[in-house]
Amino acid sequence: MRTATGLLAALLPLAAGAQDGIDSGSTAWIMTSSALVLFMSLPGLALFYGGLVRAKNVLSVLMQCFAIVCVVSILWLVCGYSLAFAPGNGFIGGLSKAFFDGIGESAVSGVVPETAFAMFQLTFACITPALIVGGFAERMRFSAMLLFSVLWLFAVYLPVCHWVWAEDGWLFARGLIDFAGGTVVHITAGVAALVAALVLRPRTGFAQTPMMPHNLTMTATGAGMLWVGWFGFNGGSALAADGNAAMAILCTHLSASAGAAMWGAIEWLKYGKPSALGVVTGMVAGLGTITPAAGVVGPGGALVIGLVAGLVCFNATHALKHALKVDDSLDVFPVHGVGGMLGTFAAGIFAATGLGVFSGQGYAEGVGMGGQIGVQLLGIAAVGGWTAAWTWGLLKLVGLLTPLRATAEEETTGLDTTQHNERGYDLQTL
Repeated sequence: MRTATGLLAALLPLAAGAQDGIDSGSTAWIMTSSALVLFMSLPGLALFYGGLVRAKNVLSVLMQCFAIVCVVSILWLVCGYSLAFAPGNGFIGGLSKAFFDGIGESAVSGVVPETAFAMFQLTFACITPALIVGGFAERMRFSAMLLFSVLWLFAVYLPVCHWVWAEDGWLFARGLIDFAGGTVVHITAGVAALVAALVLRPRTGFAQTPMMPHNLTMTATGAGMLWVGWFGFNGGSALAADGNAAMAILCTHLSASAGAAMWGAIEWLKYGKPSALGVVTGMVAGLGTITPAAGVVGPGGALVIGLVAGLVCFNATHALKHALKVDDSLDVFPVHGVGGMLGTFAAGIFAATGLGVFSGQGYAEGVGMGGQIGVQLLGIAAVGGWTAAWTWGLLKLVGLLTPLRATAEEETTGLDTTQHNERGYDLQTL
């Protein structure tokens, strides 16, 4: 009798959860996805970027990624989540959920606890400004980076997130397809990185002195972590453990594979040998490009998107560095920015039914391909323009408050020592 009573007591919370509309399987998946997306930032992105810079700057990149995650997490609690997702107007949310007011254990968002949804979205808010680090790596002072990241979160990320994903957002209302962050994450981060690279100007010796990655093993390791974590990034954006999440994961993997294969093949044909750096960069291009479309296209569409991503992002990277001489240090704009734009556009095509093996999940009722593509282009232009204008203005403002760029002497010595009084490697002959 006591055993039966104890079992009943243990099951009561589960029954209450079911009555409240909470699906335990979906909740477990969203919590797992939150861990996977955080894993993308720390250590995935930090290692990926860290290996690409010179040895004297590796700790500065890791430190920037860690610091951004910590600060953004705190700001998300204070008012970030509220401004992104609380009811407001078409452009920004209100403050009704500041400090997670009213978000207790019983609060629900869809079929999961709202705390799970808020944590999942927090990880997106963390990785987006961290991606921008690649645009100004090896030359921006830590204090300026931190201030810029905070201001950029409020001026760019939170409004765009509300536009696209909040129910009263103006782009959401127009039917923009952005399943997991083509506009919210990749276009904003890519455009911001490009503007930052232009404002801060190239690194000392750029285009004259070789600036080779110091540890491609670290970069490849980080890239593998990004690939695995992206299953949570895109699959978790279904916000349920269902067929849509499974399809998103399958499409994510296929696009990443196709992007890596295409980039490697181009290098093989162009230079005679494929490179590890090229393959992992192509993989990231495939992942970033499928992100806005992952849950609305089919496997055939994902394959095409990945192949096109490898081709387009490869050429964009070379054009930016060699033809335009822009020092986007770690290729954030040509990979994430161009990839995000390409994927957002492609979602308007491959979401269509009637394309045979390339068919997707279909459009909203009454919407055709032409109309959907128009909305996609509007989203790309609006998000890109907003991001560029605010990023330029914020960098100029931060520059008035504190020096943006390390001095030539500090840059030569390395940011690890000059900004943090540490060294990434301390190898001594025994």
